[in-house]
Amino acid sequence: MELTRETLLILFSTPLYIVIIGLEMLLSRLHDRKYYSKKGTLYNIYLMSLNMMLDVLMLGVCLYILNFFAQFSFFTIESAFLYWAVLLIAEDFLFYVLHYVDHYCRFFWAVHVTHHSSEEFNFTVGFRSSVFQPLYRMFYFIPLAICGFRPLDIMFMYSATQIYGILIHTQYVGKLGFLEWFLSTPSHHRVHHASNPIYLDKNMGMVFIIWDRLFGTFQPEEESVPVKYGLTKNIEKENPVTVVFHEWAEIWNDLKRPLPWSIKLKYLFYPPGWSHDGSR
Repeated sequence: MELTRETLLILFSTPLYIVIIGLEMLLSRLHDRKYYSKKGTLYNIYLMSLNMMLDVLMLGVCLYILNFFAQFSFFTIESAFLYWAVLLIAEDFLFYVLHYVDHYCRFFWAVHVTHHSSEEFNFTVGFRSSVFQPLYRMFYFIPLAICGFRPLDIMFMYSATQIYGILIHTQYVGKLGFLEWFLSTPSHHRVHHASNPIYLDKNMGMVFIIWDRLFGTFQPEEESVPVKYGLTKNIEKENPVTVVFHEWAEIWNDLKRPLPWSIKLKYLFYPPGWSHDGSR
């Protein structure tokens, strides 16, 4: 029986995850570093499970939408190497756009915030998924279908780059020399998960950091500013409901305030830290 590339990806990534997570847990215990907690790891598994279920449910919808727009594709890349190289770069750029919107529009931040609400940073945080992102993620990849990339290839590339995205969720890897100039590295991603003012909303790239350097969202990790993980306002009473919906509850509280609708809409779609009176 011939294995599909998707099956091979799972067969490669699953033991890899088990090994690196087990090794990181062991090292953090041996070095007495509190990188893991039982509660934090269970929440990461819980959020990953919710996301995976929705991802599976949305699979057919995603394929339908991408296949629909693929009908209008206007060119193809004949070289296999060039095809996959361009797909990698183009998809990473579109992920950057998605990620940027998730951070700078409060409506989408309410979805993405679950990935950032952990006050720990380890490989399992990479699985702490934005639960509802599968509902809209495929719309960002429509340009790829129009440009002649096959929908199944688009989805495969996203899955493959997710593996890399998991690998940069660690405190055990320092700066990586010249790779820091063009790749997203663990150092860059530690900054991304920080709540320090200097680090907020920086380093959005999944595989490449070049988009952040080009569009002004790059910030290196500074030795003089130790990273503080989590949110600027962490969840007070964390439970399986609040960890998913706490930002939606905050939005609802703002929408209930006696303010003009023009202001209320800004609370919904402006950046998360925006307020009409400058109090945030």
